[in-house]
Amino acid sequence: MDLNSDFTARVVVHSDQLDWLASPMPGVDRRMLDRIGDEVARATTFVRYAPGSEFSAHTHTGGEEFIVLDGVFQDEHGDYPTGTYVRNPPTTSHTPGSDAGCTIFVKLWQFHMDDRTQFRKHMAAELAASVDGIAIATLHQDNRETVTFAKLDPGATFHVTDSGGIEVLVIDGFITEGGETLKTGGWLRLPDGAALAAIAGDHGAQLWMKTGHLRFAAPPAV
Repeated sequence: MDLNSDFTARVVVHSDQLDWLASPMPGVDRRMLDRIGDEVARATTFVRYAPGSEFSAHTHTGGEEFIVLDGVFQDEHGDYPTGTYVRNPPTTSHTPGSDAGCTIFVKLWQFHMDDRTQFRKHMAAELAASVDGIAIATLHQDNRETVTFAKLDPGATFHVTDSGGIEVLVIDGFITEGGETLKTGGWLRLPDGAALAAIAGDHGAQLWMKTGHLRFAAPPAV
């Protein structure tokens, strides 16, 4: 499957307009944002776990990072409440599920194969002091990408000019960017050379963002 696989194009997805598609595991559904490959894929996806559901045990050959958007995600390593950001690099494994149900935003097969840095962070706890109506937390940074969480006050203007591509998920509230409105669940991907110019809505916005990574975008080396 090739979905939004042209990394030189601007892409906007309003996820609330997408159908939930069943995964191979009962009770686990997906909304796909971009994808290169079939079940083994370079992918960006919303995944919803029904209460009591789980995915089979597996190893993350190409790495996995995710945000818990609602509920509590669980595996044999612990519980991950809403607002948790997790990086599981290549060679890590687990059996994910959720007793009460949850939704996560997950990216697969997008790690450097030598990356072995594994961690979990509560994003709001990492926020620095607000400047001009914007508080930012740097969640992860290396020579390939920078991952941040931003909390914008109502009407705040957020400019980002990082090279290598920009990807934004609206976690809460809404923004306007490029003449489009992205509300909660909205996903924007800008190609290398494009800049982000977002304005937060009347109640502010919370954004997850990754920059620099599209220079290294490639299908999984299966």
